[in-house]
Amino acid sequence: MNYIPLAARVFLSVIFLRSGINKILDFAGTQEFMASTGIPAGLTGFLLVGSIILELLGALSVILGYKARWGAIALIVFLVPTTLLFHTNFAEDMQINQFLKNLGLIGGLLMVVYFGSGPISVDRRKDLA
Repeated sequence: MNYIPLAARVFLSVIFLRSGINKILDFAGTQEFMASTGIPAGLTGFLLVGSIILELLGALSVILGYKARWGAIALIVFLVPTTLLFHTNFAEDMQINQFLKNLGLIGGLLMVVYFGSGPISVDRRKDLA
């Protein structure tokens, strides 16, 4: 049973790890997409770098269980505006699904904030030392 929180942290965070890496691999394309949604072109680079940092550091933090509560908060800080900016066109079924998926992710991250990383984590090893 000790492995369940570890598995949950990995399953919860891998989407952010993949998304952050994909943003790096297609930086220009992601900037263009952001600009097409109405974000001023002058802000897209700054916001994109911030998004990448939050996603990658937050995901690694939660997966490893190192400062997992702070990592989960970082991912929530990324998810809330992303959800509100990009997934509120409820006339499109796919956007409803994306909105609800993000709510589910926020719910899982709130569990990490409340309960911590669990028994198999860097944080727990530090507590035992």
